Amino acid sequence: MKDEEIEQYLEAGRIAARTLHAGAAMVKPGRSVLEVVDGIEAMILETGAEIAFPLNLSFNEDAAHDTASAGDERTFSAGDLIKLDLGVALDGRIADTALSVDLGGHDALVAASAAALDRAIALVRPGVTAGELGGAIQAEIEGRGFLPVANLTGHGLAPYQIHTAPTIPNVGIAGGAVLEEGMAIAIEPFATTGSGRVSDRMRTEIYQQIAVKPVRLPSAKRILNQIRERRGMPFSRRWLPQEKVDLALSTLLKGGVLHGYPVLHDVAGSFVSQAEHTLIVTADGCIVTTHHG
Repeated sequence: MKDEEIEQYLEAGRIAARTLHAGAAMVKPGRSVLEVVDGIEAMILETGAEIAFPLNLSFNEDAAHDTASAGDERTFSAGDLIKLDLGVALDGRIADTALSVDLGGHDALVAASAAALDRAIALVRPGVTAGELGGAIQAEIEGRGFLPVANLTGHGLAPYQIHTAPTIPNVGIAGGAVLEEGMAIAIEPFATTGSGRVSDRMRTEIYQQIAVKPVRLPSAKRILNQIRERRGMPFSRRWLPQEKVDLALSTLLKGGVLHGYPVLHDVAGSFVSQAEHTLIVTADGCIVTTHHG
């Protein structure tokens, strides 16, 4: 990786870390979800960077992929556990980072995912396998009395691409990808009081263009024109003109032009915490690009 690329990753990481922590301070009982999501996304754009994916803001047993809808009337309540997961892109170089905001009673669960992240980062260097990182994450979370979410993973990052190889599991596996110098990766442990697996809700607010095909429907064409500048990075339904948006999205999904990301949840009544950093593998370890401090 060239010096200028590393500098872009580092600058994206600085913006992401600042924004994530400023955003976390906005999450308080009674506050509007829509107001907080719009506010955090605006903070990213004010820096001149791009939003790499819509701000993920997921409640309680929901682990990932929720965000505000247009006209969202939800508010935060005491006792909620909120995951904030944000992405910043500078010339396509992405910083992906997350934390959990505890609105009451979840200290140990929040600490579990954060400690698992630290333990995995301490192992990162060329030659280490993704399976070893997963084993460290699993041991840390289970040692604290919780379960890792087995079917969510960390991932590689590439220009304008949020999820590339290697996959970084949150449980121990034999082998897995071998880390190499110059890789950009996001490690994101999830700890849960629930089943340790997530499944899809009916709710989908985040989409991504995965193919280029001709479309006839004018409202579908409008969406494709609007998202062209995203270069394949995910977008939110909330960012689109709302007239005929459901018809347009369903047409594009059926045609294989778009992929939807349903909200992922563990069992009702459970709580999930998340922590995430982006890092670049170096000759003797790694640089954490999204470190706050």
